[in-house]
Amino acid sequence: MARLPRLNLPGIPQHVIQRGNNKQVSFFNDKDYAVYLDKLKLYSKKYSVAVHSYVLMTNHVHLLMTPETEQGVSQVMQALGRYYVRYINQTYGRTGTLWEGRYKSTLVDGDNYFLTVSRYIELNPVRAGMVAHPAEYPWSSNQRNALGKPIELITPHLLYQALAKTDKTRQKRYTALFDKMIPDYTLEEIRHSINRSWVLGGKHFKQQIEKQTGRRVSPLARGGDRKSEEYRAKN
Repeated sequence: MARLPRLNLPGIPQHVIQRGNNKQVSFFNDKDYAVYLDKLKLYSKKYSVAVHSYVLMTNHVHLLMTPETEQGVSQVMQALGRYYVRYINQTYGRTGTLWEGRYKSTLVDGDNYFLTVSRYIELNPVRAGMVAHPAEYPWSSNQRNALGKPIELITPHLLYQALAKTDKTRQKRYTALFDKMIPDYTLEEIRHSINRSWVLGGKHFKQQIEKQTGRRVSPLARGGDRKSEEYRAKN
């Protein structure tokens, strides 16, 4: 099956995943994480892309970003990917690829999913059993979004800013969001959208994106699928 072209629209958040080739380690020590974040800051500024949330795992990366231009995210990921592979190969005397093909991305319905995707990203180390709480993991935007540590890379999204009028209260309310688990069906929805390059959002948001892009942005409901709106309407 031919892969779908990425959806890139200015002003709409994108959830991006870059995985290590064959699930191999991509970060070998603390300096590697720091270099990646430093270059992410450099290229995101160069290509006018706001980074809202991130987590660097040992063998993959999650990012939540909003571009000002249609090609902004692609430009960041290409420049960052080339630099980091060259850095790793030179540092550790290796050759060849580091990443698993193309990065994956999906457009995110900000009003309905932005804060959920942000939590999903920052909860990765918890789901992996590396820490008990996202605040314990050093290579995550939770250090800024929940703890208030200065991270120049991060640009707070308007929905994050709307949580409260002051930084401390905003951080407290953001932290409180982690008291509730993300439902399994929402986790599956996030994973399915990013792996298949479908849009993550409500019906109205998807209709808007389809109108703008002229292409289908979600899978067709299968016949007899009890979760589909069409099936429920008939039964």
